[in-house]
Amino acid sequence: MEADRSVSAKKKSSKKVQPNGTYQNNVTHLNNENLKKSQSCANLSTFTQDQSTPALTKSSNNTASSVKKAPQTNSNVAPGTPKRVIVQASTSELLRCLGEFLCRRCYRLKHLSPTDPVLWLRSVDRSLLLQGWQDQGFITPANVVFVYMLCRDVVSSEVATEHELQAVLLTCLYLSYSYMGNEISYPLKPFLVESSKETFWDRCLSIINLMSAKMLQINSDPHYFTQVFADLKNESQKEEERSRLLIGLDRRVRAIA
Repeated sequence: MEADRSVSAKKKSSKKVQPNGTYQNNVTHLNNENLKKSQSCANLSTFTQDQSTPALTKSSNNTASSVKKAPQTNSNVAPGTPKRVIVQASTSELLRCLGEFLCRRCYRLKHLSPTDPVLWLRSVDRSLLLQGWQDQGFITPANVVFVYMLCRDVVSSEVATEHELQAVLLTCLYLSYSYMGNEISYPLKPFLVESSKETFWDRCLSIINLMSAKMLQINSDPHYFTQVFADLKNESQKEEERSRLLIGLDRRVRAIA
């Protein structure tokens, strides 16, 4: 009897150990399906990342580049395939573009040089560094783009004096510091070139009412940032075209004379 019981127990244990063939096939099938789904999700993630919005990158030499995509026109490439367009510029280059833009905009200021606005901006930045209000300079490519965005909608072509231009430009800079800077607050004195603080604050409120939507958009919409970035860099090309036109006009006048 004991022998029969042991044999029966062995048979039961062997049945428990050996898996059912149909069940094992189902498990294998499910594993294969899950693997296919995971691969599909990975491919979808990669595709979504490739089609994502452009980003701003910054290198160690204080140069920024913004990447956007445009359709390729090459006949060897399938139509609709995105093409990377890289807009790259250093801080100095963008500041020069900003200075050239302001010179063209403020056409009444005959003695204004593109380097003058740059000196005003760098002077404030240096002053805040020396006074310990910031640990690193604020003037970076991304922040210059922000200042340019404000200036092109705020600075009037009817500016009559360099002092007036400096007051408006430094107000834009102050708002850029307040919105983009790392510190909670900044002293007002480096940004003031006029005796009346009320005039300064009134100008600040006017700019905020006009530009608040774009100030939010440039930080939330990479496409918009890339467009403003490219517009600023193109300001130098406009200056080159203007110079060529003036040279050509001067040559024609001399030829006629």
